[in-house]
Amino acid sequence: MSEVGELELRVIVADDELQARKRLVRLLEAMPGVRVIGVHEGGEGVLAQLRSDSADVLVLDVQMPGLSGTDAHALLPEDGPYVIFATAHPEHAVAAFDLGAVDYVLKPIDPARLTKAIERARGNILGRRSGSSPMPQDDEAPIRLPRIPVATRQGIVLVDPEDIGHAEFDGTLVSLHRLQGETLLLDMSLQDLVARLPSDTFERVHRRAILNLRAVVMLEPQPTGGYVAITKTGARVSVSRQCARRLRRWLGISKE
Repeated sequence: MSEVGELELRVIVADDELQARKRLVRLLEAMPGVRVIGVHEGGEGVLAQLRSDSADVLVLDVQMPGLSGTDAHALLPEDGPYVIFATAHPEHAVAAFDLGAVDYVLKPIDPARLTKAIERARGNILGRRSGSSPMPQDDEAPIRLPRIPVATRQGIVLVDPEDIGHAEFDGTLVSLHRLQGETLLLDMSLQDLVARLPSDTFERVHRRAILNLRAVVMLEPQPTGGYVAITKTGARVSVSRQCARRLRRWLGISKE
């Protein structure tokens, strides 16, 4: 049986625009292994359904009358459903990452981009259910991953994901930092990069940073509730407070 067949994703959709809801439902139901179990005009309906029903993924419009998508997300428990925000405004998507959003899609929604977001959700949920740790012990055999193409100003470079320590956006360019010491300036967005990386190994830990969890050797707690992650190369990467909560859950850490 395929991985898709092994995990049917139960999805709830919320958008205050009728045509946007219809399009989301149509695109989601066309995907194998996806079942839409609820459609709502606002966050209140989503939270009400979750009191008596379980869902794997929520696709929430950021701005809705009453309880917005971000408001509903803030009320979810730490082990709540995987959240994908939908918005017509990129700046809203960036702000959503400060709230701990896992992924987002821009309106008008591109079917391929939505599919990537759903498959990232599937990989995340499968990893969570299998109890796999994103940070293996030293005696574990490394997982070999295929090289991925990344667009740079000089051309397409094939990079082994295991050789990536982290990537950061400085407001202008995305820099990809390899564990062997080389830095590549990318001609692609941070969101495009994270969509190509294995979701059980890489995490968007900040709206401006992607981190290879296998490259982390130390976590420094911060007064804000987040961390500074130190990689094998000594690089320091900020981890937001919401991502720190997920990191603690993955590691089985209940207290600082």
